[in-house]
Amino acid sequence: MTGAGTVTVAVVVPVYGNEATLRPLSARLAAALAGCDWRLRLVVDASPDGSAAVARELAASDGRIAVTELSANVGQHAALARGLADEPDADAWVCLDADLQDPPEALPVLLDRLAGGDVDAVFAGRRGAYESLGRRLTGTLHRRVAARLTGLPADAGAFLAMGPAVRSAVLAAMDDGAPSVVLAVGRAGRPVTSVPVPRDRRTEGTSAWTRRARLRQSVRSLRWAARR
Repeated sequence: MTGAGTVTVAVVVPVYGNEATLRPLSARLAAALAGCDWRLRLVVDASPDGSAAVARELAASDGRIAVTELSANVGQHAALARGLADEPDADAWVCLDADLQDPPEALPVLLDRLAGGDVDAVFAGRRGAYESLGRRLTGTLHRRVAARLTGLPADAGAFLAMGPAVRSAVLAAMDDGAPSVVLAVGRAGRPVTSVPVPRDRRTEGTSAWTRRARLRQSVRSLRWAARR
């Protein structure tokens, strides 16, 4: 990674039902960011399984790992915002999921692109057959509409790297009612881009995003974006 030794990276991961993936996630992240000054913030979103215990175990064994435990479930994007707020001192921030569909090995690619200096956020552009065809089609439609409304890349998801200006804008927008970190980046009005990153299929557990939850979040998000 270009300039890895001079950049402090804070990685924020919302955790819900990820007991089985937290250990491999931390190991793969450490390998991907070898030589970089990094921290991992696990935001346990009132997870009903043993995720909190595993997160605490990881933090006890590695001083670069910290845990935020939420007493009530707030959802993926609010958990991400809490984690970003809890990591104020970094040069770059990364958001990714805990289920290993977002490959940690892509972090150097995102960070190198961010280090180019011409953009303030870099999304991992979603590629691959990482979920059912129906879910991919509806997700693609949602992202394309959101892109038309916000100017975001049409393949933008919640796996991204951002600089200080975007982090500050995201936290302000989330405090102001933004329904997702992704749309909060769009509201920031800063230059952003995406790089293609193949996502992996989930190998452990099931997604907390049911069809009803996905539809509700999509409608809420697009309404919010359209009003602005």
